[in-house]
Amino acid sequence: MASNIFNWVELATDDISRAMTFYEKSFDLKFKTEEMGALKMAFFPAGDMKSYGASGALVKGPGYVPSTDGSLPYIPVKDIDASLKRVQDNGGRILASKKSIGQYGNIGIFEDTEGNRVGLHSM
Repeated sequence: MASNIFNWVELATDDISRAMTFYEKSFDLKFKTEEMGALKMAFFPAGDMKSYGASGALVKGPGYVPSTDGSLPYIPVKDIDASLKRVQDNGGRILASKKSIGQYGNIGIFEDTEGNRVGLHSM
């Protein structure tokens, strides 16, 4: 079975409730929460394990430090400008406005309420 190399993303949080509220309002999501030992996790909605693409979770716990350095996960959206506006309206900060990447669509980048750098992608 062919698949992409990544299948899971974890975004560090300092305040998991604040992060959940930000993503729920910015992207119309609902989270399922769970504690795994010292970790508090809020799972992004996902299909079954056979669905295309990666899912992930917001995570608070030892070793999880929000950052604008390093990895840059992307969220697929239909309208980058509208999504960036919702991000900003809900306490996020726009780092890069909508930009064409040619035949691969468009991207935009924001900083969430926790200090993580996250990208948006649309075709």
